[in-house]
Amino acid sequence: MLFHMRTTLVLEDALFRELKKRAAKERRTLTDVTQEALRLGLERRDVARRRRRAKLPSFAMGRPLVDLADWDRLQEAFDER
Repeated sequence: MLFHMRTTLVLEDALFRELKKRAAKERRTLTDVTQEALRLGLERRDVARRRRRAKLPSFAMGRPLVDLADWDRLQEAFDER
């Protein structure tokens, strides 16, 4: 059994006009169009959250040739190149 909840939404005028225009164009109710838009927006957010981060490649390059904690030596090494 489906339950329906009546509620009041406060929409920007431009958004309301767009929803109303789309409902008329598609010969659907404003409720139908609004529910579809909300569902699609929520689904898109869920998909964005589920995306996995890309794993970037890493390379073994051996030990550093300069002590990385020695700022003076690092600067010299950069100046030499």
